[in-house]
Amino acid sequence: MLSTAELEKYNEDGYVTPGFRLPERDLEDIRAHHGRLVERHPEYRDYCPNLLAHDLAFLNWARVPEILDMVEQVLGPDIALWNSSFFAKPALNGRKTPWHQDGEYWPVRPLATCTVWIAVDASTQENGCLNVLRGSHRDRRLRAHDTNDDPAYTLNQELREEEFDEDLAVPIELEAGQVSLHDVYLVHGSEANNSSRPRRGMTLRYMPTTSVFDRGIAAGLARDKGLVDHSARTLFLMRGEDRSGRNDFRIRL
Repeated sequence: MLSTAELEKYNEDGYVTPGFRLPERDLEDIRAHHGRLVERHPEYRDYCPNLLAHDLAFLNWARVPEILDMVEQVLGPDIALWNSSFFAKPALNGRKTPWHQDGEYWPVRPLATCTVWIAVDASTQENGCLNVLRGSHRDRRLRAHDTNDDPAYTLNQELREEEFDEDLAVPIELEAGQVSLHDVYLVHGSEANNSSRPRRGMTLRYMPTTSVFDRGIAAGLARDKGLVDHSARTLFLMRGEDRSGRNDFRIRL
């Protein structure tokens, strides 16, 4: 579980890198599953927005008790997993992820999500690790984004330049198997990978069930901003119960 100091860091900075790490055998399994996914769907070479629609085996890592314990400390005892994605960044030409806030993309209301980011490979400044603006989550507001459909980007919503100061960025460097947790409002992005080493990262998106996954908003975001359409996502209740009474857990995938 998160120590008192780690939990304070998450609340103060918007992210934390705890002491927990996945063993190498789990990383080997994730790499193998991802390799088969990309072989079947080469369009997901850089980014797969919904792993569970293609392979429910990835759900195994969302159920790791130690991960759920940490998420529960942040979100409370009633938790749903609403998505899992994969940012692969292959060696030599892995795409950039623009500066953004996750909440700009997501149909969760009230807006609340803790992302667990799993380093499937070592993630360094050289191969395009996550960069964050410490404390940028504290005002709990979404900043202005513009649509940018640059094919060199993994995502298409980019923070306007006046909304952040890139000079204040802090890198999150992780060894393979380490994880980081970050808040839905945290400003972050990552550079392209031009190195000789891949930088695969798997994300798990958890929400408190006091919030609602709004499928109508999801469809509207896809229509109006060209985002990935999350309206058909399957929600998985991981712990506790649906406190809102409005979340739809029917299987869709």
